[in-house]
Amino acid sequence: MDVTPLLKAGQQVIQSYKNGVFKISGQIFDSPVIVFCERTYIWDITSDINDLCEDDFKQIFSHADELDVILLGCGDAPIFIPPQLRQIMSNKSMQLESMDTSAACRTYNVMMAEGRRVCAALYPYKS
Repeated sequence: MDVTPLLKAGQQVIQSYKNGVFKISGQIFDSPVIVFCERTYIWDITSDINDLCEDDFKQIFSHADELDVILLGCGDAPIFIPPQLRQIMSNKSMQLESMDTSAACRTYNVMMAEGRRVCAALYPYKS
């Protein structure tokens, strides 16, 4: 019995993440990225990961009607999400979950394969 989920053509799968480098559906990225189910963008982040603000999520907000959950890969450890940023997400009917980048990659793949409305905003770190 095959227990691997069936993926639609073109779905973005995070194949690997190591030492600050992502391999996503055959493409290599060594900078912050935003992974949606059907496309991946370089994350145009202007803040340090510990100082995120609303502007850092503008690329995601343009797809807000396609999402329920944003997985925030914060490097080697989760960060505290300020209440005002959580409220902004809530006002747009999105939930923001902070975790280390490796966990965010794994969680994204599972949720995407389940057909969930998810994206991953991933900040790389070098171990």
